[in-house]
Amino acid sequence: MKFSMERATLLKAVSRAQSVVERRNTIPILANVLIEAEGETVQFRATDLDIEVVDKDLAQVERAGATTVSAVTLHEIVRKLPDGALVTVTEDGAAGRLTVEAGRSNFSLATLPKEDFPVMATSEYSANFSAKAQVLRRLFDKSKFAISTEETRYYLNGVYMHVAEGPEGRQLRCVATDGHRLARIDSELPSGAEEMPGVIVPRKTVGELRKLLDEDDMDIAVSVSETKVRFATPEITLTSKVIDGTFPDYTRVIPQNNTRRLEVDAAEFARAVDRVSTVSSERSRAVKLQLDEDRLILSVNAPDSGAAEEELAVAYGDERLEIGFNAKYLLEIASQVDRENAVFMFNSSGDPTLMREGSDDSAVYVVMPMRV
Repeated sequence: MKFSMERATLLKAVSRAQSVVERRNTIPILANVLIEAEGETVQFRATDLDIEVVDKDLAQVERAGATTVSAVTLHEIVRKLPDGALVTVTEDGAAGRLTVEAGRSNFSLATLPKEDFPVMATSEYSANFSAKAQVLRRLFDKSKFAISTEETRYYLNGVYMHVAEGPEGRQLRCVATDGHRLARIDSELPSGAEEMPGVIVPRKTVGELRKLLDEDDMDIAVSVSETKVRFATPEITLTSKVIDGTFPDYTRVIPQNNTRRLEVDAAEFARAVDRVSTVSSERSRAVKLQLDEDRLILSVNAPDSGAAEEELAVAYGDERLEIGFNAKYLLEIASQVDRENAVFMFNSSGDPTLMREGSDDSAVYVVMPMRV
């Protein structure tokens, strides 16, 4: 095998591959990327047995062939090569080595046979549809902060993507929760997604998927089965197993009867929470909200380190309320707001609080209060 390609293109491909590869591996072949050169393209494939990413790029292929080499080492080499360099990759099958050349630099790497490389079994997908990159980016970006990191509740370690009934009819919906906060994001249901089974997309897959979604107008082909989900652009295919578990009935957690309404400038609110929480002890990070007629006082009282208070002008016309929240949760939710104003709906100091972006119901957040 022998091919040449521009450094920037090669770097993009191997950086995707090495981010899927697990650093601590008991199976040596899983640390490698499978490189296959044929025709005018080179394909880079990496897997951790749960996720597989395949990146196809144009190259000058002199000799077709395939081999596997350490993804992390290859990435480090290409990363350190000068910008604009033409990189030539040659495999010597007999010696079991892969040579990487650029300008005056020359590297020789050990390879492992391509036959040992595990390829994810293809599955029959029950739903195939296409969605714009910006639609998927919004669904996953706005929900992923609420994914649980608790291994024991593994069914919460991802984003639940499913078809749901919304105010505007059937919607494509993403939900994530860790028991303390919840995000529920809706978008129009793409044609072909009607029969899609609900799947829990794992945290790592959500992170890898984000790298495919930078170009707003790009169409992403999405395929879903009971056990796998696949996202594909013309160059990159990301296939992942889904979490084998049942996502809890999140609708029971979303409060329906919260009547106390607070409207506040989202960016100003986030900055104020950030400022007052500077003095709080890391462990509790509790911020108290005192609501009165068109006035919000944010305060933190940390006996061991100090106290802070800030007042904001807000739109609030209900009876007086004092309620406490984890500062980190408030900041994460406030930073999701794309519109100018955030609307909080409260019931009492012990009940979950609902947050929306202005009058938009397609993104709903719930946060549990803390005692302060």
